[in-house]
Amino acid sequence: MINLPKWIKSFLMLNAAHTYSNLSRLFLRLFTGIMFLQMGVRQMTHLGDFAQSSMGSVSESTLVTIVVVEIVCAVFIILGLFTRLTLIPSIGIMIYAEVAMMSASSASTAGQMFIFEPGYPIMFLGIFAYMLLAGPGKISLDYLFAIHTISEKDDEESEVLEKA
Repeated sequence: MINLPKWIKSFLMLNAAHTYSNLSRLFLRLFTGIMFLQMGVRQMTHLGDFAQSSMGSVSESTLVTIVVVEIVCAVFIILGLFTRLTLIPSIGIMIYAEVAMMSASSASTAGQMFIFEPGYPIMFLGIFAYMLLAGPGKISLDYLFAIHTISEKDDEESEVLEKA
C-alpha cells in the first residue's frame, strides 16, 4: 500500500465524501445560460442582416421567434425559474441549429444565424439534457417556489387533520 501523508489522505477522503452538486448545478446553469444569452443577444444585434440575406428561405418571424426564445429561456435558466420547462424549447432550438448548420452552406441565413461552429449545438444539447434530468438544484427559484408550495400544502393538511 502507498504511504501517503495524512493531510493528503484526509483531503482526498473528505472531498470524496462531500459533493457540491447544488453548487455545481448553479455553476452549470449560470455558465450555460450566459453563453446562451450571449448567443441570443448577438443574433438580436444582427437580426436585420439575417433577415435581409435570407431571400425567403427563412421568414423574419421565425428568426425573431428564435432570438426571443433564446433570450427568454437563457434568463430563466440563469435564474433557475421553470428550468425544466424552459429547457424544452432550448433543446428544440439547438436541434434546429444543428440540422440547419449541417444542411446549409456557410453563405445561407441558417449558417449565418447560428454564429458558432458545427458541434456546439450538440454540446448545448448534452448540457440541456443533463439539466433536464438533474434539475436546477437547491440554489434556484424553482427550489424556493417548491419549498413555499410544499409548506403551504403541509399547513393546509395539518389544519384539516386538526379539525377532524
